[in-house]
Amino acid sequence: MTFAPVMMKLDLQKEISEQLDIEEIFSFKIGSVTLGFDEGTVVSWIIIAVITLLAFLLTRNLKVEGKLSKRQPLLEMCYSKMESFFKELLGEEGKGYIPWLMSTGIFIGASNMIGLFGFKPPTKSMQVTAAMALTSILIVEFSGIKARGLKGHIKAFAEPVFIVAPINLLELIIKPLSLCMRLFGNIIGAFIIMELIKAVVPLVLPMVLSLYFDLFDGFLQAYVFVFLTSLYIKEAIEMPEPKEKKPKKKKKQKKTADLEAAA
Repeated sequence: MTFAPVMMKLDLQKEISEQLDIEEIFSFKIGSVTLGFDEGTVVSWIIIAVITLLAFLLTRNLKVEGKLSKRQPLLEMCYSKMESFFKELLGEEGKGYIPWLMSTGIFIGASNMIGLFGFKPPTKSMQVTAAMALTSILIVEFSGIKARGLKGHIKAFAEPVFIVAPINLLELIIKPLSLCMRLFGNIIGAFIIMELIKAVVPLVLPMVLSLYFDLFDGFLQAYVFVFLTSLYIKEAIEMPEPKEKKPKKKKKQKKTADLEAAA
């Protein structure tokens, strides 16, 4: 009896380690360089292929006039809801980034819930979350340069005063790091909690909580990721308000005012 908790602890540690270990699926050499592809990369490819195929099948034979298919009103409603959500965040000037934000949100949501189908979620891999965070920040910086120009975007780091420039430059590292660690940490934390619950209460409760962590929490993390990226883009493309110049008084007007005051 005294060894039972120890054995359960060891089994749990082993299972968690196996689930968190991202194994290499295949590799090949190009000259002296070896390229390896792990589970996170391969599963990401599978998700992208499935989403692309579904997008192709669902958007076939869409019509503007005549009898519409049953799926078209549903697709239009989903798209309009997402588009209006991002438009409220980005404004009219940021609408060009909406398709990318939608695609990112769908990919993260699918990646987080693919564990229901027996695959390891790619977001358990730090490489995948880091790559997505880096891509998001590159889009943010590109949007700032496109909106303000390169010179104006560089000047924005010294706003509102020059002394905050080092802090604004530091955000180039902090923003992608926070996006990466938030997504990775939440997925790993949810997985560890589920494994602990399965070890203690192995019957009905894990099934109920799995719906929460794999579905609701998975989509919630996707929402948080694209929401923060939208705020960063909005901040980058937002033009500073022009400073009001105080009108200069002419010397002649000043003398006239002094004479009137003396009279």
